[in-house]
Amino acid sequence: MNHLPLIIKREYLTKVRNKSFIIMTFLSPLIFIALIAFVAYLSQLNSDKIRVITILDETGMIHDVFKNSDKTTYNILHGMSLEDAKKVVKETEATGLLHVVYIVNEKTPRVTFYSEESPSLNLISALESNIEKKLTNINLEENGVDVEKINASRVNIDIAQESFEGEKTSKMDSIIKLIFGGAAGYLLFMFIIIYGNMIMRSVIEEKTSRIIEVIISSVKPVQLMLGKIIGTSLAGITQFVVWLIVGSILMTITSFVLGIDMVQLQTPQQEMMKQAMENPEMNMQAQNIFNAFYHLPLTNLIIAFILFFIGGYLLYSSLYAAIGAAVDNETDTQQFMMPIIMPLILAVYIGIFTVIEDPHGMVSTVFSFIPLTSPVVMLMRIPFGVPIWQQILSLVLLIGSFMCTVWFAAKIYRVGILMYGKKPSYKELAKWIKY
Repeated sequence: MNHLPLIIKREYLTKVRNKSFIIMTFLSPLIFIALIAFVAYLSQLNSDKIRVITILDETGMIHDVFKNSDKTTYNILHGMSLEDAKKVVKETEATGLLHVVYIVNEKTPRVTFYSEESPSLNLISALESNIEKKLTNINLEENGVDVEKINASRVNIDIAQESFEGEKTSKMDSIIKLIFGGAAGYLLFMFIIIYGNMIMRSVIEEKTSRIIEVIISSVKPVQLMLGKIIGTSLAGITQFVVWLIVGSILMTITSFVLGIDMVQLQTPQQEMMKQAMENPEMNMQAQNIFNAFYHLPLTNLIIAFILFFIGGYLLYSSLYAAIGAAVDNETDTQQFMMPIIMPLILAVYIGIFTVIEDPHGMVSTVFSFIPLTSPVVMLMRIPFGVPIWQQILSLVLLIGSFMCTVWFAAKIYRVGILMYGKKPSYKELAKWIKY
């Protein structure tokens, strides 16, 4: 008799009815949303703060560069010593003092920023950019170069991208594809780590409590292992769906109740989006973003995500189940975890550093065929347009590897599940596979 459906049902109900599972299912979104709300609140507080920069320009060359804005006010000092200027800054509680002075035998003025606290990198970069532009223009004028002609001669080139079939793309397409592919690969990575460990702990708990001895008398070990894998995965999917629903509801409620706009945190990129309709160039960038979403192979991405997600999870979860059956406690699992974790970490690194550089290169292509790395790497490659035959071949290899892995894992599971008091080694596991 096939007991697999009963085992899946039992494993699923055991997981979803567990108090800690229920608590974490509903508590995790609360904690996550609370952190987002807190960061958004701090961001709004920080955005409301107006910086006051005091300028002491002893050269008289750059004091006119700085213009007041909504977030920054410049206070220009004249005819004052450096020490007196420092006292003024401390008394007025300004953000800092920018001191510009000529030093003998130096070609350019020496610029120093004095402050009580370390200034932000953005502030220093903005000050340096303004000063460098002004001093460069002065040097050009002193050498008889017309600065206006140079500025008028500058040319900005935006290379248009188009396939031989006539499909037009842009640089923004690559960014959007990278975001979607990276999110899909990272989501699978986290799902495997979290719920793979859940399967392993479940097997260890049943083994140490001797419940398994009763169950194994009427159920085949391979059915028990598959039932645990599928039941736990369904519980994980249930938890993930609940997180999405509860998180969306809580985020909406938090936005209304606290009056915090958690979507539009005050960042330079979002300020650019707000001004997009007013600036033709920025409006074009916004249009490129929408076009990039339109060019995504969404149907292919969704189908491939489901198939590779299931295949990758089943492959690794069978290994986690085998490890759980082989040991008596979680401490003994450490020696077996590295061979499982390393391919996943390698896949993420390949995706981040290699797929970004060349999604169709040899390294990206090869690792998208290796079963232990293909679920993550292939999901990162697909948004960039992977031939269907490569996806099918990768999926076939993944399914074949899963079947082989299940067979090996079942051998270890069958022997290890009833083995107590002995710390297994790789040599011991090899013997169990031969039984």
